Amino acid sequence: MTPSRRKFLKIAGSSAVILAAGAGTYAATRTPESALSPWTEAGQGASPIETALSYAILAPNPHNRQPWLVDLKSGTEAVLYCEPERRLPVTDPFDRQITIGLGCFLELLKIAAAQQGYQAGITAFPEGEGTPRLDGRPVAHIKLEQGATRKDPLFAQIPHRRSNKDPYDTARPLPKADVAKIKAAAGTDVKVATILDEATVAKLRDLTWQGFEMEMRTPPALQESIDLMRIGRTEIEANPDGIDLGGLKLELLSLIGVLDRAKMADPASAAFAEGIKMYRPVIGSSMGFLVINTSTNSRADQLASGAAYVRANLQATALGIGMQPLSQILQEFEEMAALYKAGHEMLAQNGETVQMLARLGYGHQVAPSPRWPAATRIKT
Repeated sequence: MTPSRRKFLKIAGSSAVILAAGAGTYAATRTPESALSPWTEAGQGASPIETALSYAILAPNPHNRQPWLVDLKSGTEAVLYCEPERRLPVTDPFDRQITIGLGCFLELLKIAAAQQGYQAGITAFPEGEGTPRLDGRPVAHIKLEQGATRKDPLFAQIPHRRSNKDPYDTARPLPKADVAKIKAAAGTDVKVATILDEATVAKLRDLTWQGFEMEMRTPPALQESIDLMRIGRTEIEANPDGIDLGGLKLELLSLIGVLDRAKMADPASAAFAEGIKMYRPVIGSSMGFLVINTSTNSRADQLASGAAYVRANLQATALGIGMQPLSQILQEFEEMAALYKAGHEMLAQNGETVQMLARLGYGHQVAPSPRWPAATRIKT
């Protein structure tokens, strides 16, 4: 491999790493430059499978943990694993959300393979599903086969797709026709619904806000997030995963000691109160919701939910509509149990599992703040 390729695929002994970088928000004077390389280098793989992987690593995933570990078998074949250290044991104790993120990854890989003229044959959990948590067995076997295949129009949106976590414009209602397109793009492998009526949207705003507060006021759950926060450009570049706190303002607050991890974990601190205050207008501006349900809660269902979600997100991107998961009331830790039950009573029927809940709306910005992925390790 030539030196010019090392930004994309870094070889170290018998292992390789596809380089990407942690979630972060653009700030005019504090942009983490190397964190942006996955966008500029996507599509530059040395083989069809590496090219497809270069787009797959742009997939959404919980807390931007980027849990995928890929064993390259050839230029057209790979095996996907979950790296256990990148799971979320407190807020995702059964690895349901992590598996959904892996489903997003596999769907982007399929779309990117089709763009090259390959069909991606994916065998999920070829050695069995890991339950109650994922284990060392493969998540999927991937084999690219060249031949006639239809290019997916959603491919063009992969570099532009973001989880828009900004407040939405409450003066701009969502067109029903566009929301219908988002639902249709998700496909039919899982049950997808959209919610636009004002009364139900208001109830969901309240319920998801309660879920956010519960996570914030449950010390182990909050600490899991705090431990993954990357404050400012230096931390984002040094630890390219997790939750960004980027931008000049937050860096300055960190430098003068107003913003630090100990204070963020203290419910009596101004930093904790500010975190609550900042998120209220985000949830309160939700203009609609996307819901993904499955009849069972199998690993295969979770992968399918990830595929449906990322396709819906790509279509929303094409329409200029923001989308952000609000997963707190779907989390399976003990303190969330009452809100989990309330959410399922509201959103599910006949024993279904609600796999994804996302808010929809138009952002005030021309485009949502860019966010980027973390490292993907590859064994060769």
